[in-house]
Amino acid sequence: MPRPDPIMHARFYHPAEIAIGQLIELSVENKHHAARVLRLKEGDAITLFNGHGGEFSAFIENISKSNTTVLIDAYQDMDCESPLNITLAQAICVNEKMDWIIQKAAELGVTCIQPVSTVRSIVHLSDERSSKRLQHWQKIIISACEQCGRNHLPQILPLISLPEWLSQKKTMRSSHDLNFMLSTTAVESLRNMPQPSASAHIALVIGPEGGFTQEEEIAISHTGFIPVRLGKRILRTESAALAAISAMQTLWGDF
Repeated sequence: MPRPDPIMHARFYHPAEIAIGQLIELSVENKHHAARVLRLKEGDAITLFNGHGGEFSAFIENISKSNTTVLIDAYQDMDCESPLNITLAQAICVNEKMDWIIQKAAELGVTCIQPVSTVRSIVHLSDERSSKRLQHWQKIIISACEQCGRNHLPQILPLISLPEWLSQKKTMRSSHDLNFMLSTTAVESLRNMPQPSASAHIALVIGPEGGFTQEEEIAISHTGFIPVRLGKRILRTESAALAAISAMQTLWGDF
């Protein structure tokens, strides 16, 4: 159902069940954002969502230094999800670039983000650091959905190596799926690709700052990925995925 035009109220993610008439205490982070950043007051209207679809209108009952409670008023069956089911496999890059890619990919409507490590990846994370980054990326996705109006959170998966991910893709391959690899040597463009079916899963794999090695490109191609390029220019890794997703949404999605 399309979102109506009225002004969008401040939106907060609440990872629990929500019911009409319920009094909910906002989390510490949401309380700080409501009081200190947005300067909301008692009686102000806000919106809550829990990531399972739809959203709830609410009013601030009490706002103070110790707690902020909101009263759930009504449920709206609203959804602004893209008709495309896109998985972005992004080679991990330096923190600021990776954060940017994840934030914008969520805004552009991807369904799933899979960070992968490659031969030329500059960033190498231990298991502990990888777990902390995953939690950080999850917060970025939540913030992006609060901002852009999505009521479903795109999935962010734990970091794995490119060969591991390709192995998974081989076992999950379907004839309806479309798999793309951006490559500077490709001759085809997205506009030459077939319209995906409604049930198709689209996978897009993007290399690191230094690009994929020749061996990696061969392995990706052997897994069923189609090399494509975006124009005649070489894009940075933080630009490539976002440009490709935007092009897909324009060609087949909701742009």
